[in-house]
Amino acid sequence: MSTDTPARRLPTGVREEEVPRAVDENEHTLSVLVENKPGVLSRVAGLFTRRSFNIDSLAVGETENPDYSRMTIVVTGDDPTVEQVMKQLNTLIPVIKVSNLTDDESVDRELAMVKVAASPEDRNEIMQIAETFRADIVDMGRDTVVIEASGDTEKVEALFDMLRQYGIKETVRTGRISLVRGEKSTED
Repeated sequence: MSTDTPARRLPTGVREEEVPRAVDENEHTLSVLVENKPGVLSRVAGLFTRRSFNIDSLAVGETENPDYSRMTIVVTGDDPTVEQVMKQLNTLIPVIKVSNLTDDESVDRELAMVKVAASPEDRNEIMQIAETFRADIVDMGRDTVVIEASGDTEKVEALFDMLRQYGIKETVRTGRISLVRGEKSTED
């Protein structure tokens, strides 16, 4: 077993330490180009369920071509298991292409909103933290502030860590999205 302990997200979006993972398990970012049809997400998710494989993050959206959608799936596992999952994904009829972006130079982003307890005394500090992280205040209530942030997962986690002292009330996250850098395309 590795000494690295991955964290899991609580319903509030805050990470909590959990059981250590095996040394050979790594996080993998898969880009899956699929037909933009009803039921495709269910079929892909079902494949992971049948293999008892957890999806750490899933984001789906239409591509530049409205006939296709791109799924960005983040999973943790050893290389042979992830390779087997990729082969099985490729056998599904609505799947056009599966790419493992883990070893490629890629741009990764996540969008998150966090509702924070914000007393009048703390508001300025919370606004300064948001500004430092280039996040936007998208709603302000009498006792709360909603902050929208985008960036890599580490940036979002760091923002949450800074805001935790004020009391995180609620969070929502898109999960990771990813594209290969430069001229190369995930469809190549």
